Amino acid sequence: MSDRVRVAVFPVAGRGTRFLPATKASPKEMLPVVDKPLIQYAVEEAVSAGATRLVFVAGSSKRAIEDHFDTDPELERALETSGKTALLASVRDIVPEGVTCIFIRQGEPLGLGHAVLCAQPAVGKEPFFVHLADDLIHSQKPCLKQMADFRTKHGGSVLGAQRVPREQTGSYGIVDIGDADPGVGGRIRHMVEKPAPADAPSDLGVVGRYLLEPEIFEKLETTGRGAGGEIQLTDGIAALLKEQAVYAMPFEGRRYDCGSKLGYLQATVELAREHPELGDRFRAYLDSRGD
Repeated sequence: MSDRVRVAVFPVAGRGTRFLPATKASPKEMLPVVDKPLIQYAVEEAVSAGATRLVFVAGSSKRAIEDHFDTDPELERALETSGKTALLASVRDIVPEGVTCIFIRQGEPLGLGHAVLCAQPAVGKEPFFVHLADDLIHSQKPCLKQMADFRTKHGGSVLGAQRVPREQTGSYGIVDIGDADPGVGGRIRHMVEKPAPADAPSDLGVVGRYLLEPEIFEKLETTGRGAGGEIQLTDGIAALLKEQAVYAMPFEGRRYDCGSKLGYLQATVELAREHPELGDRFRAYLDSRGD
């Protein structure tokens, strides 16, 4: 087993229809939370967990993401000439030295499983992260780093998980870990994509973070279309866990569902409250309103 996870996959081909018209010409992953787009938070989390190869699986309307992680010599010269050294550093550090970005086109939106399968040529036969930028997880120890450490201890694939309201199981992949403590996590026995509450094996849902062994690609190649007529990553993982260990790991930190307007607004307010430059003034503003 390779201890280090060097590759992170970011499926970013979704249309972001819940945020229209804001996402008509700009990808939802470029929506800013205070002063950074969602996709940059995702990249920073992956890099802090040890990833050095970043694979973006994008659709035809996602050029802005590629531009964001590319260099902009004209902008850098303008900032340098103006003496704006802090801003210049923030632009240059978007992609740290030694980290490479690879962009792959998902020609047809056939689901998350298909998006992951599209990344296979860039991943190869290594373990890899899958990070959904919609799920912003704010924690002292980055969620992907927590998962990498969990894998070092237990082996196998690892899925980030949290308990969800029973009435919301239809929005998640739900796992069954038997008698294991849902607060600690354990080996998954069974997994179902978006079950009705009455059919859900538990209330432990998978949320936007995966650490997968490369054998998942073999499963996805033979996975037919599942829920919603798409190739579901959950179905591929369900096949994988019959042959090797797959664990559910409840993460430490707070998750914001930035795929919803309410979750996005909550993330913006909470991260603004903690911002190193704006936090004090923003908290004072909120306090002055008496809300």
